[in-house]
Formats: sequence, C-alpha cells, structure tokens
Amino acid sequence: MSFPRAGALTALLALATLVAGPLAAAEDGATASGEQIATAGNGKGSAPCMSCHGADGSGNAAGGFPVIAGQDAGYMARQLTLIREGKRTSPVMAPIVGSLTDDEIQAVSAYYGAMPKVASSAEPPAEDAAAVALALVQDGDWPGRDLPACNRCHGPGARGVDASFPGLAGQHASYLKSQLEAFRDGTRKTDPGDLMGTVARKLTDDEIAALSGWLAAQPAVRPEAN
Repeated sequence: MSFPRAGALTALLALATLVAGPLAAAEDGATASGEQIATAGNGKGSAPCMSCHGADGSGNAAGGFPVIAGQDAGYMARQLTLIREGKRTSPVMAPIVGSLTDDEIQAVSAYYGAMPKVASSAEPPAEDAAAVALALVQDGDWPGRDLPACNRCHGPGARGVDASFPGLAGQHASYLKSQLEAFRDGTRKTDPGDLMGTVARKLTDDEIAALSGWLAAQPAVRPEAN
C-alpha cells in the first residue's frame, strides 16, 4: 500500500480543516463572522444574506429586498433583533434570523454597515410628483396636518442619523412604499412612540408613491460626508 508524501498529506489535512471549520463552529455553538453569515450562512440554519441582498448589499427591487450596504450597523442590528424576537413581522426574514445569536447579529450588521453605499439607478418621478415629495421631505405639512419634514428626523438628504433613523436616500422605491404602507396599516409598529405610524397615517397613497419614487432616486451618501 502506498501513502501520500508529507507535503500532499499536509495539504489534504489543511483542506479538511477548511471544510470542517464551519461544521465544527456550528456543532460547538461558536459565533460565525459577519462575512461568513453574509456569504455562506452561519451553519446553524441561517441562509446567506447575499442570496437576497446581493454580494454588494444592493438588494433586489423586484423581490422587495432592501439595500443594506452602508446602512447604520446599530439600526440593522436592532431590526434583526426585533424580527428574531417576533416584534417585527417579516415572514421572509424570520426563519433566516431565528438561529442568529446576538453576537452574530452584531457581526453581520457591522459587515454590511462597513460596505460602501450603492449608487442609485432609479429614475426620478414625474415633475408634479417630485414637487410633492420634495415639499414633504424638506418642509412637511406642520400647519395643516402636524406632519414633520422627513429631513427633520432622517437628516439632510434623508441620509440617516446614527442608529435611530435609517438612511432613505437611494433605497428601492418598492421597499420604501411597502414599509410606509406597513406603518400606516399597523403591520409594522416597532418604532418608538409609533412615530412613523403617526406620520404614515397622514399620507395619501399618491404622497407615499411620490415620496418612495423621489427618495429612491436620490444619491445614497453616508451622513458623515456632509
């Protein structure tokens, strides 16, 4: 019987270690890295994030999967935790985040949060709709409906403010629209003091469509670039 040479045997052992590593991590409960979770899952039931959100975190407008690249890590971690705990309804995300530990949620959120923002390719809405959206974003309708401007909470250009308010600029219009409708209908109600629910219930269907389309076409820039 012949045996492999020492160099070949070392290479085989190294390959076996690489293959077995994620399995061993899953068996002993070790925390998967953010990159591993994003590209291959955590080995404990969580599917790879990139299968829906893409390798660059750009999401999928047709599928309703949001852009997550460059979003605040703290905000993403909170949303994933809310979904895992059943406090935020998401039939698609719930089984994916169900096996993630707190550390893994923090890790994958940091991984996507560190990614560069994705340039938007969305076309702006028609001139009339754009004017409606711009007025709501910059001024709101405080005298008429006690409706604050979007920028008042989400920051200049709706780029986001730390973990409290997510960046909206450059997000897919389909996702923005679905979330505004969810806040309005009460199917999403995890924001402090029902702030977004109060806002969304004052918006008409046309205003939601205008806002979603206009925000989607705006440059996605990190808040610290201001």
